[in-house]
Amino acid sequence: MSARIPTLDITRFDSDREAFVAELGAAYREWGFAGIRNHGIPQAEIDAAYDVFKAFFALPEAVKMKYHVHGSGGARGYTPFGVETAKDSKHFDLKEFWHIGREIADDSKYREFMPANLWPEEVPGFREHGYGLYQALDALGSRVLSALALHIGLPENWFADKTDHGNSILRPIHYPPITADDIPNVRAGAHGDINLITLLVGASAAGLEVRSHEGEWVPFTSDADTIVVNIGDMLQRLTNHVYPSTIHRVVNPPGEQARKPRYSVPFFLHPNPDFLIDVLPSCISADNPSRYPQPITAQGYLEERLREIKLK
Repeated sequence: MSARIPTLDITRFDSDREAFVAELGAAYREWGFAGIRNHGIPQAEIDAAYDVFKAFFALPEAVKMKYHVHGSGGARGYTPFGVETAKDSKHFDLKEFWHIGREIADDSKYREFMPANLWPEEVPGFREHGYGLYQALDALGSRVLSALALHIGLPENWFADKTDHGNSILRPIHYPPITADDIPNVRAGAHGDINLITLLVGASAAGLEVRSHEGEWVPFTSDADTIVVNIGDMLQRLTNHVYPSTIHRVVNPPGEQARKPRYSVPFFLHPNPDFLIDVLPSCISADNPSRYPQPITAQGYLEERLREIKLK
């Protein structure tokens, strides 16, 4: 089933650009999802990041709660189990997570929107490996956006100065073992992502499902060396739904698999907070008139959505 969602070799962006851009654009028009292989991030780097994230989640609850910032909407540090709830869902997700954001200068004009990172002193190497993975995924996301820009008739570097101070987030997630049967909660309820694109690294554990145009849930379990990249709501809005932000979820596994923990690390690539999300003229046509006559800043949109999922 998952073979229906394409996986593409991003080295072809350099060697076979026109065909790669066409295939990537077609995948996103159809699915809003694609796998990216040969991404250039060493497996050892990914494994080292996972090791420090697992070490953090294994700490006692009281220690983890030292890094929970009340009233911050989970912008940095730790968000405990039982908080985030998918839009329109009655039940919270079965997960806890940590947020790493962009490192910026204290005198940056974006400091009010992007607080300083927290780093758990109990886990050696957390900052080094966590922020190293942040930077690697940020660079890979920029390459994907360059290809998408070309696909919709924009200059290759169109997104560069609109995301160079993006309020992007690396989110290590721990889904604890599920010990009770017949619970109404799922690991992650059906949702669309808020941001421009999401890069999911190490998503080789089963559970991710993508909803097709026909309403069918399609499992997408990538190979270990593949990063799953999907369209978020901001890019859907910017492109007037040329690229759909596809609803997806993480389901609870059957039987004994449910008794095992699951870890995943998405990178949510955001524009700069003051970027104005205004429908691109190249994405408006007689068949697809503008759906969003009122532009909104990336920060305004983010805050609106965080309230919906009970993080603010």
